[in-house]
Amino acid sequence: MKRCHACDEEFEDKFSFCPVDATPLNSLAAEVVDQTISGNSPLIVEQTAEVSSSASRAEFHLTMIDNASLPERLAKEVRYLGYQLRLSWPELKRDPTTFCSGLLVESGGSLRRALAAPNSLTAFATAMLLVLTVLLIVVLVGNRSSEGASPPAANEREVAHLIQLPSDSKVNPEDPGIGAGSKAGRVGFAGGQGEGSGPRPRKSTGGGTGGQRDSLPTQVGKLPPPSEIPAPIPKFPPVQKQTLPVAGIDIDPALWKNLPAPVYGDPRSASSVPSGGPGDKGGMGTNDGSGIGEGVRGSGFGPGQDGNIGDGPKGLGCCGSGGSEGNKEDPDRVYPPPQVTERARVLAKPEPQYTEDARRNQITGSVVLRVVFSRTGEVTNIRAINALPFGLTERAIAAARQIRFRPATKDGRAVNVYMQLEYNFNLY
Repeated sequence: MKRCHACDEEFEDKFSFCPVDATPLNSLAAEVVDQTISGNSPLIVEQTAEVSSSASRAEFHLTMIDNASLPERLAKEVRYLGYQLRLSWPELKRDPTTFCSGLLVESGGSLRRALAAPNSLTAFATAMLLVLTVLLIVVLVGNRSSEGASPPAANEREVAHLIQLPSDSKVNPEDPGIGAGSKAGRVGFAGGQGEGSGPRPRKSTGGGTGGQRDSLPTQVGKLPPPSEIPAPIPKFPPVQKQTLPVAGIDIDPALWKNLPAPVYGDPRSASSVPSGGPGDKGGMGTNDGSGIGEGVRGSGFGPGQDGNIGDGPKGLGCCGSGGSEGNKEDPDRVYPPPQVTERARVLAKPEPQYTEDARRNQITGSVVLRVVFSRTGEVTNIRAINALPFGLTERAIAAARQIRFRPATKDGRAVNVYMQLEYNFNLY
């Protein structure tokens, strides 16, 4: 029998090395490892210590590989967490402060052990770098996609398109209106762009005409004072000062001004020859009436009719005296998109859904709506230019009313603007 001095175990003579720690048991085995066998040989003891140390460092740990699916493993972990919570609940309920303190201490110890592990800081820095790189790539790709985004395909169902309408020839924001001087603006004589004294914001409209059957153009002069009872307008100043007005026109007092002229007439006229114009009925102008100007009829001033000043049928404007507001300040005016400073910006654009009747009857096509994006942030004045049956037009109108947008602006103020919406309905 052979005895190993490292583990103090006896083995059969056929063993050359100790089966436990591989210590040489005879001289031949010792020569193989270049050692000398001795009962108390320090070499053997040192060899034994080194082998034991290396064995402890290379200790074998069994790793169990779980071939369960990810949801199953996640469910198992959740169940284990619930089990731990049930075990910890009595202690937490009995002394919450001590429990939380112990939990914090244990968590801090786990964190320190994790940070003390080899290459932990390197792994953390690598993970953070990887996350930042992915975020940077997402941001760059998103910006590039938004800049070079192509319009949606024609066969995509329920897609709304915003189309800028061409300029409306009937709307002219540079309309000089009726006034006096180079700063006449829309209407009025006190500064150029007034609209009147009405209670609600709107443009002043109206006009007048007249004449005294003279062959010459109307003479230049000032406007008669406003009067509810129009009177004939003389071509010459009175010889004596009158106690009662001898003339008057139907015009908003807020738009009238006592211009520095010796006689009555049309302030815009270039003729200084005394003449009431070729019209009739006692005014000054080209048609029949008791007013001044080239209107259809009436006792007002300008190209409109039935009184007041501006254009078109008579209407009291607002809000100001001869220049406070005017055409460009009209809050109810609707501008074509090319005439605004900053166009409307759509924030939310819901899509309409097919109706069952339209789907059953295989209805496809486009609904085109002409709308107004108002200065108050609402879609108004909706009118269908191209409609579809079985409720699709109604669905498109309902979706248009739900659009949220930032109103268009002109000269720093929100304004109304014409827009055209197109909703495509296609079946796959």
